[in-house]
Amino acid sequence: MTSVDPVAGAPARRGPRMRDVAALAGVGIKTVSRVVNNEPGVSPDLAARVRRAVEQLGYRPNLGASSLRRADGKTAAIALVLENIANPFSAAVHRAVEDVARERGVLVFAGSLDEDPRRERDLVQAFTMRRADGLIIAPASDDQGYLYDDVVRTQTPVVFVDRPPHGLRADAVLATNAEGAAAAVHHLADAGHERIAYLGDYVRIPTAADRFRGYREAMVDRGLRVRAEHVAHDLHSAEAAERAVRAMLALDDPPTALFSSQNLVTIAAVRALRALGRQHAVALVGFDDFPVADLLDPGVTVVAQDPAAIGRTAAELLFRRLDGERWEPRQHRVETRLIARGSGELRPAVAS
Repeated sequence: MTSVDPVAGAPARRGPRMRDVAALAGVGIKTVSRVVNNEPGVSPDLAARVRRAVEQLGYRPNLGASSLRRADGKTAAIALVLENIANPFSAAVHRAVEDVARERGVLVFAGSLDEDPRRERDLVQAFTMRRADGLIIAPASDDQGYLYDDVVRTQTPVVFVDRPPHGLRADAVLATNAEGAAAAVHHLADAGHERIAYLGDYVRIPTAADRFRGYREAMVDRGLRVRAEHVAHDLHSAEAAERAVRAMLALDDPPTALFSSQNLVTIAAVRALRALGRQHAVALVGFDDFPVADLLDPGVTVVAQDPAAIGRTAAELLFRRLDGERWEPRQHRVETRLIARGSGELRPAVAS
C-alpha cells in the first residue's frame, strides 16, 4: 500500500520491507527475522546472504514490530530511571550501564525523574508499556509496591541503584553513605575543626538521611556538638545552598568547616566561599566527586562514590537475572573513598 507524506500530502515512497529482503536473498521471511534480530538457528551462508540483501536494499527493520515477533519475547532494550541524567553522578551511572548493555547488543532508554514520585511511576509505566526487558531505577517515591503488578508479576527483572526500594524485595546497589559521611567528619576533626556544619539535600531522600546520620554519629564519636544553626537540609538548588552557606558564615559563632552531602550542593558551597573570599579560610569536604574539583584553588576534598562501579554492578545483576539466574534479593555495597585535595585539610584560623 502507498503511504501519504504527512507534510506534503503527496504519496510517499515506502522503504524496503522484510519480504523484499527475503525475495532478494532467496530465503523465507522467518530467516530474515532471525538474522536481523540476532537469533540463532541460521547457517552462516544464509545469514551472509540476508545481510548482503539488507545492505543492498538499505532495509531498516521496524524495531517496534520485530520485537513482538522474537521467539524469546525480548526487545533487546532495558530502561534506566535516574534522578537527573544531567547530574555528573547520574551521567556516570548511565554510561556504565550503557557500556555493559552494548557488549550484549542491548539498547538503554533513560529518563530523569527529578525527585518526583509521580514521574517515577509515569516513566516506569512508559518503559514497561514499550516492553523493556528489565529496569534499573533510582527511586524517588517512598513505596515501590506499585511495581508488583506491572513488573514483578510479568517477571521483568528490576535492580535499584543509589537508594533501596520500599515495599518490594529486589536487588539494590548502594554506596556506603553513612560511612563515607562519617569519614568526612573525622577528616575535618583531625584537622582541628570542632564547628563542622552540615549542608544536605532533601532529608526525605534515603541517601541524604544516611549521610546526615553518618555526620551526626561521627560528631558524637568525636565529642562534638551538633548545632542546629549549623545544619541545613532540603538544599535542592544552587541558590538555596549558597544562601545557607552565607547565613551560617554570618553567624556570631560560624562554622570553621563545611560538610556538603551532594555534589551540586558542594559546587554551590564553593561559589559562596569564593564570593566571600573565604575559600582558604573555611574547610570543605563534599560527598560525591565532580569535574574540575581537582583544578580549583584549593582543590576540593571529596568523599567519592564510584558511580561507574554502581552502574556496572547494577547492569551485570540485571543481565544475570535476564539470563535466568536466581538468588535472594539483597543490597550490594560499593565502597566510598576520601580524596584529599586541599580544602578539607585547611585548619581553623583560630582555636575553636
